[in-house]
Amino acid sequence: MSGLLVALLALALAYFALLDGWYLVRVPCAVLRARLLQPRILDLLAESRYAGRVLPSDLDLLLHMNNARYLREADVARAAHLARCGVLGALRALGARAVLAASCTRYRRSLRLLEAFEVRTRLLGWDDRAFYLEARFISLRDGFVCALLRSSQHVLGTSPERVVQHLCKRRVEPPELPEDLLLWIAYNKASSQLLRAESGVDAVKNQ
Repeated sequence: MSGLLVALLALALAYFALLDGWYLVRVPCAVLRARLLQPRILDLLAESRYAGRVLPSDLDLLLHMNNARYLREADVARAAHLARCGVLGALRALGARAVLAASCTRYRRSLRLLEAFEVRTRLLGWDDRAFYLEARFISLRDGFVCALLRSSQHVLGTSPERVVQHLCKRRVEPPELPEDLLLWIAYNKASSQLLRAESGVDAVKNQ
C-alpha cells in the first residue's frame, strides 16, 4: 500500500513538474462546466463572464498579477465562451478546429493579491479566415477595466462562415468590425508578409 502511495505521489509530482498541470486540468473543466452547468448563449455576439481571483501563484516580483497570467485566464475564459455559444460543438461537427493566431493585450491597472475579477468575453465578428474575440478584465472592486485583450482564432478545416451557418441554420452576414480591430488585422497581415519575405517563403513559391 505504501509503495502504491509513493508511486502515485511520484506520478503527481512528475505531472506538475514536467507538464503545465493546472492549465491542462482547468481548460477541460471550464469547457465541461460551460456545456453542462451553464445556460447556452444564443446570441453569438453576447458577452459571457468568467470569475477569477488573483492567487499567490499569479504574482510577479511587484506583487501584482503577472502579464502572462492575463493571457492564461483569457485562454480559459475563451474556451468556456466558445463552448457556451456553440462554436466548439460546431467545429467538432464539421471536423474542424480553431487555433490562436494572434493576440494583443493592453494593461491599464494592476490586479492585486486576492482581488476578485471577471473576464468578460465576447465575439466581435469574423472574416473568411478567423473569429475575432475580446476579453475584458474587470475588477469587481470598482468595475474598472484593468486589461483589454483582443485575439484572432484562425479556423482550420472549414471557414468561420460555415461554422456560423451550421449554428444558425442559415447564412449570417458578419458584423462590421471596429476600426481599431481592422487596423490590428492589417498590422498582422503586414507582419506576416514581412516575415515571409525575410524567410524567403514567397521567393520559393514563385520559383
